[in-house]
Formats: sequence, C-alpha cells, structure tokens
Amino acid sequence: MTAVPQERRLVTEVPGPLSRELAARKAAAVADGVGVTLPVFVARAGGGVVEDVDGNRLIDFGSGIAVTSVGNSAEAVVRRASAQLADFTHTCFMITPYEGYVEVAEELAALTPGDHPKKSALFNSGAEAVENAVKIARAYTKRTAVVVFDHGYHGRTNLTMALTAKNMPYKEGFGPFAPEVYRVPLAYGYRWLTGPENAAEEAFAQAVEIINKQIGADHVAAIVIEPIAGEGGFIEPAKGFLPKLAEFARENGIVFVADEIQTGFCRTGQWFACEDEGVVPDLITTAKGIAGGLPLAAVTGRAEIMDAAHVGGLGGTYGGNPVACAAALGAIETMKELDLPARARRIGEVMKPRLAAMQEKFPVIGEVRGRGAMIAVELVKPGTKEPDAAVTAAVAKACHAAGLIVLTCGTYGNVLRFLPPLVIGEDLLNEGLDIIEAALAGV
Repeated sequence: MTAVPQERRLVTEVPGPLSRELAARKAAAVADGVGVTLPVFVARAGGGVVEDVDGNRLIDFGSGIAVTSVGNSAEAVVRRASAQLADFTHTCFMITPYEGYVEVAEELAALTPGDHPKKSALFNSGAEAVENAVKIARAYTKRTAVVVFDHGYHGRTNLTMALTAKNMPYKEGFGPFAPEVYRVPLAYGYRWLTGPENAAEEAFAQAVEIINKQIGADHVAAIVIEPIAGEGGFIEPAKGFLPKLAEFARENGIVFVADEIQTGFCRTGQWFACEDEGVVPDLITTAKGIAGGLPLAAVTGRAEIMDAAHVGGLGGTYGGNPVACAAALGAIETMKELDLPARARRIGEVMKPRLAAMQEKFPVIGEVRGRGAMIAVELVKPGTKEPDAAVTAAVAKACHAAGLIVLTCGTYGNVLRFLPPLVIGEDLLNEGLDIIEAALAGV
C-alpha cells in the first residue's frame, strides 16, 4: 500500500492530457446520464489527497460525497478487506451466512442512538436502505403513507425519487413515481419567511396540519428525514424541529426514520447527527461512510419493528457482501482508534471561523452553516437572498483548477459543500480554505 504524499501538487492544467484522453473514452463508452463533477481520472488516493493519472495531487474536500471519511485507503480497511478477499468474495448471506455480516449488525446496534434492543439488515446503497426502511415501516404499522420534507434527498430508485424533493437532475423524465408520498415543510432557518427564530415552531405546526388534514396521522407508516438535509443544501433544521417530529411520530404510532446516509459515522462530530438533540429514531439508515469506500448500507432499528417483515421479505444478492462487511469493521475500528468524532469537531472549529471571516469580506456568502466536517456556504446575489447558482459554479470551477475538489448542492444549486476526509491534515485544510478564499475573490 503506497502512501500518497499529503501535499497539493499541480504538474499540468486540471484536467491534464491523460485525464482528457480518458474523458474521451468515457464519452464513447459510458452513458451520458452518468455525469462527472471534475473530469480528472484518479490513479490513487489517501488521507486528504487524490492523485490523478497526470500526477496532479488535489486536496479532497469531497470524500466521494462523504464516503471516504477514514481516508481512501485506511490501513484497517485495506487489511481486513484484503484478508476477506483471500478467503471468499461471496456466498450470499441468504444462502450460507458468515460472521462478518453479524459483526457489522452487532456494531450498529452498539453505536446507533438508544439503548433498546436493535437489529439490522444490510444492503448495497443508501437508496436501498431507505427503500427497505419504508418496507419495514409499512409491514410494522400496516399503513401506507410516507411523509418526507422539502429539500430532502433520499436516492434514485423509483420510490426514493418520489421521496426526493428536487426534480432536476434526479427525477426529470423518470416518472411516474411511487404513490402515497407526502411532502411537508422543513425548518430552513435562513429562508424561513418570518425569520429563523420562528422556523422550528411554524414548520412543525405546518407539517402537523398537512399530516392531519391531508393524510390523516393514522394512515402514516413513516416520517423520513435527514437530520441535516444533504443534497438539499446542508440545511440544519432549526433547533427543536427534529425532537418535536419524533415526539409527534411516537404519539401517533408512526415510525420515525432518520436518514443518516450522509450525516452518519462521525461526519458531524458525533457518531450520528440525530444525537445532537437527543433524538432516538425508530429506524436509522446508513451507507456512505460505513465501509471506507466499499458498497454497503444498513437499516438499523428497534427489534420489534425490524422483525415485522416476514422471513424472506428482506435481502438481496449482494446485501452485506463479506468483503464490504470486512471493510466496514475496518472503518469502524479506525473511527474508534482515531476518535474521528473529535477530528470532525476539530475540522468544524478550523473551517467555520475562517468561512465566517470570508462572509464578512464577500457579500456573496449569505450563510455559513453545518456541523463538524459537514460544512457549507450558501451563495446569493449581494444584498438579497436570491440564489446565485452561476457564481457557485464559477467558484467551484476555480477551486478545481487550483487543485481543490469541492462539491455543490442545494435545491437552487447555490451551495458549496465541504466534506473533507476526517483524517485530513490541518495544513491541507487551511490550504484548501485559502483556495476557496481566492476563488471567491476572483468571481
């Protein structure tokens, strides 16, 4: 395992000639619908650096969308996954099971919020996890309706497209979508019309009114929410909103599902983001950061709810693949040994003050928000709250050219989001922030 030097280095323009050659091959062989944020083709990666085929080393503020939180080639992930590869790659847990799947389920029971008895089922992707959480909630409640939120993102399968709030690019042209999905307001403080101080109370009241009047609470199987809306713009719901929803769900026999696919596994400075307000979900969905880059996802929750689905009702050919399970155990080992929740908190302590200083300097920054190593800035036309997607794209492009991987998101396409690996060095973190500041100065 060759260590990638932890320094930014540009030896060609970005993307370089070898990446451009590969991009031409991609255009000929890969469906156009598979988009690319930054067409540099990766040769190796580790820590906080991605090295491309041209030899450029880029600072990574993306982590493959919050996946490589322990780094791209964490020692424990590589060691455990390699050992498992040498033993066997697959049997299908539903045919002949293996210990790794059970170990991951045991770790999830121990790590997720709440001290009640818990069980898990493992899958391949976040969308699969959310879809199965809905299946389990419907089996348990014998109800059909699902409540989701403005600015929510839950995946690209038919059901999870229905749950997702944003049309382009996720839903456009792909309907009709699954029925019995209802959307209610999210307590988005920055854009709440009567002010952020009213967002939690008023958004909750509006959500309850919609549920009671338009659906009927006794028809709702599940309320599904991201504790921090990811793709929707890293929106942290106003304080008090999540606990009120969880309490409402409990009072009405509704399964409360926390979609922690992007926020989970130390990303926000806690093992799971819903811990911030002491919310204990009935079911929690995880993926992304769970396995150090290998495809794995889970639904974990109250044992009596998880057991509601009949035998054979849950599963899939690759769900809980043994190599992915080994990688997950390596990732969890790394998170514990390095105290990655503390590392995430430290990243937030470095990034937020510097971004706040940039906000004072650049009126294009409307808000700096987020927790831990899940930080974003919302860009607007100065003096207004009108979203500025064009400037956001220009800033991201300038960062890319300077050797910093950043991502954009948001319902309005005007949010820069930062998801550095939790193992990134502070020198790289500060250098990345310097690049962001220069990019903002240049637009």
